[in-house]
Amino acid sequence: MYQWYLIQVKPGQVFKAQTQLENQGFDTYLPLINVIKNIRGKRTKRDEPLFPGYLFIYLSTDESNWRPIRSTLGVARLVSFGGEPAVVPSEAVMQIREQLKNRVTQAEFEKSQPIDIVDGPFKGLKAIFDGYDGEQRAFLLLELLGKWQRLSMDFKQFKKPAN
Repeated sequence: MYQWYLIQVKPGQVFKAQTQLENQGFDTYLPLINVIKNIRGKRTKRDEPLFPGYLFIYLSTDESNWRPIRSTLGVARLVSFGGEPAVVPSEAVMQIREQLKNRVTQAEFEKSQPIDIVDGPFKGLKAIFDGYDGEQRAFLLLELLGKWQRLSMDFKQFKKPAN
C-alpha cells in the first residue's frame, strides 16, 4: 500500500534531493510558491518551497526499496516518530496541491497606482502606491487633513481596487 511520507533535506539542497530521488525512480512532491524577493536591491519573482527543508515522497511499505533514501545526496533523514516513518495523509497532500493550484500570486504594484486600504486604522480609505519598502511592506501616499502623507504599510493591508 502506497502512502505519502516526509523527508527532511539538508539546508539549501531541496531541489538536489528531489532530483536525485526522482532519478532513482521515487515519486516526490515539492510544493512551491511564487514569492517576490528583494535581491541586490531589485525585486524578483522566484519559486520557493512551501515547507523549507521538507519534501514529500510516495512509498510502499511492501514494494519500495527504502535503503537508498538515506544515502541520497541532499537527504538528511526520513521524518519518523517512535522509530516509525511518519505517514502524511493523502487528503492533506491533495489539499495542498488544490490550494496551490488556486492560489493567486501577489500582484505587482506600479508607482502612482490607486489602491484600497482593507485593514488597519486607515481601512476604507483610498491611497496611492508610492514604492516598495522591503519584501513585506510598501510606501503609500494618503491624503490626510489636506496634505499627502507617506506611510509604510504591510501588503496584507491593501489591494488593487475592484474594477
